[in-house]
Amino acid sequence: MNQKKITIAVFAGSAVLLLLALLVSFGGSGGPGGPGGPPAQSAGGSQESQPAGAAPAGNSNTNTSSAPKIDVVSVSAQSYVAEVTGYGEASAHYQVTYSAEVSGRVSSVSEDFASGNIVAAGTLLATIENTSYLQAVALAQSNLADARLDLLEEERTGEQVRLQWRSSGLGGEPDSELVLREPQLVAAQAAYENAKYSLEKAEQDLSKTEIRAPFDALIVSRDIQPGSYVQTTTTVATLYSTDRVEVEVPLSLGQWQNLPKLNNFDLLNSENTIAAKLNDAEDKLTWQGYVSRVELHVDTSSRQRSIIVAVDNPFGLDTGLFPGTFVKVDIEGRELQRVWALPSSAISQSGEIWYVEQGNKLAKASVEKYFEKAGVVYIAPLAGMDDAQVIKRPLSNYVVGMQINPIVEG
Repeated sequence: MNQKKITIAVFAGSAVLLLLALLVSFGGSGGPGGPGGPPAQSAGGSQESQPAGAAPAGNSNTNTSSAPKIDVVSVSAQSYVAEVTGYGEASAHYQVTYSAEVSGRVSSVSEDFASGNIVAAGTLLATIENTSYLQAVALAQSNLADARLDLLEEERTGEQVRLQWRSSGLGGEPDSELVLREPQLVAAQAAYENAKYSLEKAEQDLSKTEIRAPFDALIVSRDIQPGSYVQTTTTVATLYSTDRVEVEVPLSLGQWQNLPKLNNFDLLNSENTIAAKLNDAEDKLTWQGYVSRVELHVDTSSRQRSIIVAVDNPFGLDTGLFPGTFVKVDIEGRELQRVWALPSSAISQSGEIWYVEQGNKLAKASVEKYFEKAGVVYIAPLAGMDDAQVIKRPLSNYVVGMQINPIVEG
């Protein structure tokens, strides 16, 4: 075979291979665009493809199934009794830094006179040496006896002088009061009164050498020992009364508006008692109290007005309420009309709520909060709305007008 025949054979073989390749590509499908064939090409040569289930091109209907699902709560305007919550520290009704009223050395101290003890009014706590005070009483008694004697003698002398004047036959009154000894009688009476008061003071000073509890009291501290020398105003003890404890609770203007109108005259009447519940800082202990009075001035530092809550017999309760305890106070307020009750999480940090408007679109609005209790916040309804669907937990990426798929809880 010469070179020319070999070249012709090669070209023939290549043609056969090219024909087989074309047959495999078309697979006998009947041409482009037919069943089993490749997709049709656009005029520009690029292939058009669509995902399964997609709407045909040119369809403008919104697909709501793709909108995010968001939890909402349905609310309607109802009536609720407000509850005002505040915080304060329990303090004794009376807190006294008890001082000595006379000077002297402490001769004895009672066993009951120790911190932590509760003593009844009049209990003897300590005594001061009283010899000099007994002497002062005796001297005052002697002075009183002398003054009484002088007064009686002057009265008798005055009677005799008046009788002599009338028997002398002289008409009218004498030129001087001294003639009838009237000034002398006044002086004797004054000396007698002074002697009486001197005796009373001496007896009081003597009684003050016995240091006694001024009221039913808790002894917070004892500041004297046997043998101590005390002077007038020397601190003897710190005492707290045990009749009741009081909690001063500062309230904002909004909280005052949630309470009924209060005045101290009405609060003195037991029929107008307003109940209050007190809890410790850990919410483990509870006490029942009542509103005892309201302050009628605004504190210059906090710019708030306070309400005073009291608990009677705090040391006699099963769980004592001790002075110095920090407590949370819940006070029953007035009944509020047309109020929405929402989870606290529905209020954003900026004091707004997000709600669903017509067409399942998001909207937001600022709200007026009345009070909050047990994870529920009570607010004024939006203007012109009694019912609404409110987003339970709004997120920072929400946009007004955003399309959502609301899921109503409950």
